[in-house]
Amino acid sequence: MTSDFEAQLRAVSLRVTRPRLAVLAALRDHPHVDTETVITLVRADHPTVSHQAVYDVLRALTDAGLVRRIQPAGATARYESRVGDNHHHVVCRSCGAIADVDCAVGPSPCLTPSDDGGYVVDEAEVVFWGTCPDCAAENTADDPPVGRK
Repeated sequence: MTSDFEAQLRAVSLRVTRPRLAVLAALRDHPHVDTETVITLVRADHPTVSHQAVYDVLRALTDAGLVRRIQPAGATARYESRVGDNHHHVVCRSCGAIADVDCAVGPSPCLTPSDDGGYVVDEAEVVFWGTCPDCAAENTADDPPVGRK
């Protein structure tokens, strides 16, 4: 997989470095993580990589289009390496877990605004909110049996 990452970096004219490879691997294995989690994951295998290096790598990879930065309302920024399609996200209101949701309908931008105000729309960002299966199961387990309080 490292050779795939190397090819991706070279394709966007970025130098191949250990921190860049480590960040790409972390995001492949752990989508939708915040910067602090990326730092922890990278430093597990590369303890000398600085916080600033990870911030710089995330910015460079995002600018180059190899990584996508998402920031649902009220949440910290998260990063993912799924960038080859136009997909959306669903966020758990309880625990903050994020999952991918394939495009709502059709090709990009997936949604057509009722009035685009003259803009040439090329992307729609949709965030669905709800309760993940784990939190829903916990809430159900915490509910008293029917007829009891």
